[in-house]
Amino acid sequence: MPAAAQHTRAATPIIQLVVARNDPPPRQYRALRRLEAQSDKLGGSAWIEAWTEVDPAGGFRYQIIGEGGSGFVRARVLRPWLAGEKKMWADGDPERASFTHENYAFDDRGRTPDGLAWLGVQSRRKDVLLVDGSIYVNADDGDIVRIEGRLSKTPSFWTRRVEVVRHYSRINGVHVPVAIESVAQVLIAGRSTFKMTYSYETINGQRVGNPQLKSSHP
Repeated sequence: MPAAAQHTRAATPIIQLVVARNDPPPRQYRALRRLEAQSDKLGGSAWIEAWTEVDPAGGFRYQIIGEGGSGFVRARVLRPWLAGEKKMWADGDPERASFTHENYAFDDRGRTPDGLAWLGVQSRRKDVLLVDGSIYVNADDGDIVRIEGRLSKTPSFWTRRVEVVRHYSRINGVHVPVAIESVAQVLIAGRSTFKMTYSYETINGQRVGNPQLKSSHP
């Protein structure tokens, strides 16, 4: 816990800034993603690389272009993640995760040693898209840099606890996710880890990069 933290639940300026900002997801992007997962007890580790695309007409689409490692982990963890995200977009669920007063109670905890504003967040309902934990934002503009916490609702009966870290950046003026990491405690399977990184080619119709397939090793 940052030493400089001073707790207050009042609607402080930084809380107001974060809620007012609340950037919508990009309306269009194409990104090369790498997904990696490892289970302590079942099947070892695996990876997948996939092109992912979002646009208003087609929603979320993906094409797997490389994969390796445990077939069990790919079938039970990595492929379902992509399929689940496709369903989430089809259902219009991304807005359910917004940092609004309807979704969260906020707690201003001051600054971190590296100058980020630190806000505690408590979800107002049990939802697999919401977290109980902390968000770290740029103090001058309210841009979310990192989210850390526990999912307020586990995705299945078999999953007892999921800790997540989500990293964000602003690319070509658009606020986008760049990495997600999670550690889950799963019945029978034990401790399982997951990581996904994004390498963007286009965002809102503008070319921003030239992603390349990475090494085959996790």
